[in-house]
Amino acid sequence: MDVDERIKESYQQWEEKVLKPWIAKRPERKQSFTTPSGIEVKRLYTPLDLKGRYEEKLGYPGEYPFTRGIYPTMYRGRLWTIRQYAGYGSAEDTNERFRKLLEAGQTGLSMAFDLPTQLGLDPDHVLAFTEVGVVGVSMFHWKEMDIVMSGIPLDKVTTSMTINATAMELLSMYVATAQSRGINMNVLDGTVQNDILKEYIARKNFIYPPEPSMRYAIDLIEFSAKNIPKWYPISISGYHIREAGADAVLEVAFTLADGIEYVRKTMERGIPVDEFAPKLSFFFAGYTNLFEEVAKFRAARRMWAKIMKEWFGAKKPESMMLRFHTQTGGAELTAQQPEINIIRTTLQALAAVLGGTQSLHVNSYDEALALPSEKAAKIAIRVQQVIAYESGAADTIDPLAGSYYIEWLTDEIEERAWKIIDQIEKMGGMMKAIEKGYPQAQIAESAYRLQKRIESGDLVKVGVNMFYEPDWIGTTEVFRVNPQVRERVLNRLKKYRSERDEIKWRDSLEAVRKAAEKENENLFPHILNAIKAGATVGEISSVLREIWGEYKEPIIF
Repeated sequence: MDVDERIKESYQQWEEKVLKPWIAKRPERKQSFTTPSGIEVKRLYTPLDLKGRYEEKLGYPGEYPFTRGIYPTMYRGRLWTIRQYAGYGSAEDTNERFRKLLEAGQTGLSMAFDLPTQLGLDPDHVLAFTEVGVVGVSMFHWKEMDIVMSGIPLDKVTTSMTINATAMELLSMYVATAQSRGINMNVLDGTVQNDILKEYIARKNFIYPPEPSMRYAIDLIEFSAKNIPKWYPISISGYHIREAGADAVLEVAFTLADGIEYVRKTMERGIPVDEFAPKLSFFFAGYTNLFEEVAKFRAARRMWAKIMKEWFGAKKPESMMLRFHTQTGGAELTAQQPEINIIRTTLQALAAVLGGTQSLHVNSYDEALALPSEKAAKIAIRVQQVIAYESGAADTIDPLAGSYYIEWLTDEIEERAWKIIDQIEKMGGMMKAIEKGYPQAQIAESAYRLQKRIESGDLVKVGVNMFYEPDWIGTTEVFRVNPQVRERVLNRLKKYRSERDEIKWRDSLEAVRKAAEKENENLFPHILNAIKAGATVGEISSVLREIWGEYKEPIIF
């Protein structure tokens, strides 16, 4: 009798002699247990649930298929980057918050921009009036970037910018700021999100139609690969897909399908995969179901390695590594009993660490009510520091590997995600799938199923549908942006426009226009030149709007 047969026999004996008599007296809490993604969870996992050979499915950290981590020593060598997402009001406000976060122990910057900036509108635009500085910093001119980064060494810090439709303009501002300080762009380190596909799928902050938007994104990738070698020119985001209502499986599948599309489009430019793939990065959500999230991260890492090696012929190990930032789940935060969110985000952050993240943001407990207060933001940093230095989670590599449940769940998520990717490929890739409304519809259905489970009580939300305490409402102090911010920003915008060289400014915008009209000319040098000539985000975006038009989303339901 081999080992599997012996385990099978002993399991059956345990079921008959121990389990069934026990359940007869003490029934289980529910008829069935499922993860938030609807994956049914068995009561017990054994070696019989494992598939494949160790070397094929797991291997060792720092080598293909990278299931156990992309670096040989992981956090024993270097901890993940503590990168809190921050930004609000004017440039001075955000600079002050950045400095305080760095003093509290943050090790990388992550910049949030207001909606006008994200949508290519200057703060004096009629549609921008009520949104200036509300959900992020107002960033319309490169000198505002200089103020935000005042006292911060751009050649030593890594900066992440959550920006998509205007990513090229914002990176140009960062480059212009560095150059004004005598810093060459080839030493700059950080990332711009630049993932426009997920905007069509989930977040909806797009400007232009898909084709020119994709050209814009690939132009940035191409320019960075050649001129800003340390920069990550795209952060392919599953976070917003998850926040829109996708489950963990859809998050993995759609994120990797987006990545496949970007790789194909970049290679179509004639750029070899190993020249740009090492600088692709990803962005995932961390939710509260600890084991599903850990399995999700491990599955995504293994799948991406296979995609890059077998689909695109990557040779460098660095091209096969899925490097990712994690942000704890914003949609998981509750306005009811908000302090409980500290517990939720701790579990979410722990899942990200146990899943092998390279960078991490922990949401503040008060973000379901407002922008985070200084106190709440500092507590969020402390959550990461407690995990790093007190939990033991960073002391060994991939500590949950070998868990029969974790390995089974990793395989299950991978198998389900492959089926979705195969379906997208049959449609002609993610661009075609978006046009047909496939990912949008799948996310909507997933969000509906999740909400039904919450409303029925099948999926418990402590303080919301169980253990609710109405007396807790209104007891949390919330942070508010100073309403005078808009006036301050508008005064500086007027000043910048009055000081610039009108001829250089006009000529630079005309150069952007001519480059946009051509299909084979990279826009980045022209946008960078326009930014340095004093052009604003809104002015550059206006030129591109004239050439490319604005995208109107089709009705899919």
